[in-house]
This record gives sequence, C-alpha cells and structure tokens, in this order.
Amino acid sequence: MTTPPPALLLAGHGTRDDAGAEAFRDFVRELGRRHPELPVAGGFIELSPPPLGEAVTELVERGVRRFAAVPLMLVSAGHAKGDIPAALAREKERHPGISYTYGRPLGPHPSLLSVLERRLDDALGTEGRTPGDRADVTVLLVGRGSTDPDANSEVHKAARLLWEGRGYAGVETAFVSLAAPDVPSGLDRCARLGARRIVVLPYFLFTGVLPDRVRHQAEGWAAAHPEIDVRSADVIGPEPELLDLVLQRYEEAVAGDLRMNCDSCVYRVALPGFEDKVGMPQQPHFHPDDDGHHHGHGHGQGHGHGHGHHHGTHSHAH
Repeated sequence: MTTPPPALLLAGHGTRDDAGAEAFRDFVRELGRRHPELPVAGGFIELSPPPLGEAVTELVERGVRRFAAVPLMLVSAGHAKGDIPAALAREKERHPGISYTYGRPLGPHPSLLSVLERRLDDALGTEGRTPGDRADVTVLLVGRGSTDPDANSEVHKAARLLWEGRGYAGVETAFVSLAAPDVPSGLDRCARLGARRIVVLPYFLFTGVLPDRVRHQAEGWAAAHPEIDVRSADVIGPEPELLDLVLQRYEEAVAGDLRMNCDSCVYRVALPGFEDKVGMPQQPHFHPDDDGHHHGHGHGQGHGHGHGHHHGTHSHAH
C-alpha cells in the first residue's frame, strides 16, 4: 500500500473585498480540480472566511495527517514569516498527530514576470507590442507595502527583473500602504525622469481593496497631469502560470528543498532602524472567525516562534 502524498494547504492574506476573497476560494477549488490526487484546502490569516484553522480542520476531517502549507503571497513579509508559521504551530497543538512542512512565497518568479508582461501589453493595447513602443513606456510597479524592509526590497527586485530584457524605458516602484514612496510620489518620480507614458502595474495576485486603491490613486494623479498618458494594468489573477507555480512550491516543501533566503531577514539581522526586531517571538495571528479568540496581533500565548530563530536558525519545516 502506497503512502498518500501530503495534502496542499494554501494560506492567504485576506481582504475586505468579497470578490477578492472569492477569487482566492475559486483558485483553491481550481487547484483541487486540476490535482484530484491531492487533498487541497485554503484559508486566510485575517479579514476573510474561512480562517486558516478551519482549513486545517477540514483536511484533518478528510483523514489528512501530513500536509504542505504554501503561502499564497508574493513576498516574505510578516504574515509569511511569522503569522502563518505560528498559526500552523497552534494547529499542530489542536490536532495531535498531524505534521507539516512550510513552503516559500511565490515571487519574484519568471513565470509571474511573464504574466505581468501580459498585463502591461493588455493595458497598452496595440501601442505597446513592439520594442520601439516599449522604449517610450515607464512602468510603476506597486506593491502592498510592509514595515519589513526585506519584503519591500523584494518588490524592487521584481521591478528590476521585469525591466531586464523587455525594452521598457524603466520600471519604478511604489507602495500602496506602510512604505514609501506611495503611488502619487512614484508617479511624480516617473514624471521627473521624463516619462510621458506610464503604466501603473499592481503587484497583487487578486483583486481587492488595495488594488482598487492603486487604480483610484493613479486615476486621481492622471487627472491632475493630463499631459501624461497614464494607464492602469490588472492584477496577476488566476492564470495557469500561477497554478503551476503553487504546485511547484508545494513540491519544494514536500521535498524539503525550501531555499528561503534569510540573509536580510529583519528578525535575524540587525538592520538600521529595526534592531529591536531581532529574535522577536512570532505569535499566531488570530483570525476573527476563530472560535473563542479576538482578532489581534501577537496576543497568543505559548505558541512558539513562527519564523524560527531557535539557536540562530530558521525553522521553516515542522
């Protein structure tokens, strides 16, 4: 009798936007349809149902004892580094006998950069399809934004990789929350660099409150600068490349081939202005729908270090 493969658990951030939350749930269902040999479930850390704990319970009730958790996130910020691992540790206490490994976030990955390139082509229409056209286009890649400088740097890395070899005049970066520059400031920078055609490209997987905010801020800036052609591109969306990449991250986690880069992790390395975060315990991020818990950051008791700085090492697999 062959041992069944570990189940796949997708961990999402959560959004107050119903369409965005449903896009995540649809994505989980589509992965299950594509891979009937795998039990697949997904849940959110905050804001949207179902909570991650409920997704784990669903798998346990289906007889699952081993699973690989993949954060459905583009960068390694606080949720991927701390909240999800801490929540998984809590679920291990709730469900004795289960075991899990934890995968790495999705980007930047060449297949996702290809999707971003398509989104730019869609926004430009027939005007952006040739190298000559692209030479007049400046892209503003807009990330979520984080208090973690390592996470913000990953957006800059994605911007550079998107620029390389694709012929755009430049790819600048901005953030919609928690980090500078914001969208209007990023557009100001593009204009000061001489841009006359700008595409604002949200670095988000699905629709939601923040991608909508990016579009609205871009439209407001464009209205005040009619001399500049400003267009907004769509989010990445549930493309085949994204489905394939999630399975790749799952297979990495199952094989133990995680390769997470922790060289600039704010919880491990003393970065200027963030020295107080080194070695900080990571607590479960309680979901508002979890029974018996109130929503909040870091109020869990006794649930361990999520990103795992025990004796100077990161603990990504359990």
